[in-house]
Amino acid sequence: MNSKERVKAAMDLKTPDRVPLMCQMSIGHMLQQLPVSPVEFWFDGDTFAEGLLSLREIYGFDGILISLHGHDPNWRNQIVERGNSEDGEVVRLKDGTTMIFGNDDLPQVDMQEAPKPGLAEINLEDLPKSLDYIPVSQGLHFRIDPRNKFGVIDTIVKRAGKEYSIHGEITSPFDYFLDLLGHQDGLMALIDDREKSKKILAHFAGLIEDLAVEMCDTGIDAIKVSSPFAGSGFISPAFYREFVAPFEARISHSIRKKGVHVYLHTCGAVRDRLELMFDTGASGIECLDPPPLGNVELEEAMKIASKKGFIKGNVDSVNTLLLGTDGDITSDAKDRIEIGKKVGGFILSTACSIAPRVKREKILLLKEAVERWG
Repeated sequence: MNSKERVKAAMDLKTPDRVPLMCQMSIGHMLQQLPVSPVEFWFDGDTFAEGLLSLREIYGFDGILISLHGHDPNWRNQIVERGNSEDGEVVRLKDGTTMIFGNDDLPQVDMQEAPKPGLAEINLEDLPKSLDYIPVSQGLHFRIDPRNKFGVIDTIVKRAGKEYSIHGEITSPFDYFLDLLGHQDGLMALIDDREKSKKILAHFAGLIEDLAVEMCDTGIDAIKVSSPFAGSGFISPAFYREFVAPFEARISHSIRKKGVHVYLHTCGAVRDRLELMFDTGASGIECLDPPPLGNVELEEAMKIASKKGFIKGNVDSVNTLLLGTDGDITSDAKDRIEIGKKVGGFILSTACSIAPRVKREKILLLKEAVERWG
C-alpha cells in the first residue's frame, strides 16, 4: 500500500499494511521548522503549500492536513506597512489591522475591534450570505478570497494527492457563533434565547455546508471539522446534543454523500460525548486528549468507536512529546499502536496539534514506532 491507500483503509475501517501516521501541526511548530518568513507563510498560498509538503516529507507522514485555504494571490496589495519589532515582523493592513508575527505561534492582532453585538442586536437577515473568513482564534480571522477558495488545496492535491492522503479543514458552526458574540456572551446566549441561538447556528451551518460540499470536489480524501470549544470545559453533554451535534450532523451527512470522509476535532475532555460525536454521522474523531490534558483513555475510546468510525490520536503533544524523554515517547507510541491494532480503524497522531517547541527528532520517533510495531 502507498500512504493514500493506507490512510483510506483505516478510515474505511479496513486493515492497512501498517498503522498510518498523520499528525496535525500548529502554525508555531511549522514556523520553527521552516526557513520562511512568518508573514509569507501566513499570507502566501505557495509558501504555505511548500511548507506543508516539505514537513510531510521530513516527518514521513502518510497525509497532509491543509488547515488554511483561500489565500489571496494579491495579498501584498493589502499591506501598507511592513517592518520589524522585538516581538517579530509587524504588518499593517489597509483596513487598519496591525498584525505581529513571531516564529512560534499564531500572529497577534492589534486593532480597535468593534464591540461584539448582543444577541438581541443581531438581525438574522444581516448575517453573512457566504463565508469569507475562518475564525482561527478570537480576534484572528483568516480571510478567504472568493476567487481562490481552494488554490492551496488544488496545488497540494496535484503534487501529492496520488500518493498521500490529503485533508481539508472547515470550522464548526459553534465556533462561528462564539466568534460572532464573544465566548462569554455566546455561551450565555444559549441559555437566554435558545431558539434564536439555534437559528444563528443553522444559518452558519448552511454556509459551512455549502463550502464543504464545494471543497469535496477538489479531490481531497477527508475533511476535518474543527470544533475545539465543544468539549466539557465549555458545554454539557445536553447542550452539546442541542447546540452542536445537529448542526455538525448536517454538515457531516452532506460531506459523506460526496464520498469524502469527515472527522470531528474537539479538544480537551470529551469522554462524556464520544457517542454523541459519532451519532453526528462523522466517519471519525480526532484529538481524544488523554489525561492530564483531557480525559480519554484510548482503549475505552476504541471500544466505543468499534464499527462506528475511525480514531485519529492520541499522543499527548505537551506532556509526552514536548516534556517526555525519547523512551517515554517510544513507549507511549508503542502502547497506542498496539491498542489501535486490536480494533482497527486507527491512525496514530498527536491528540491536538504538535506544540510549537516540540523538537523535530521527537516527531521522528513516531515514524520509527509505526515502522517497527505498526
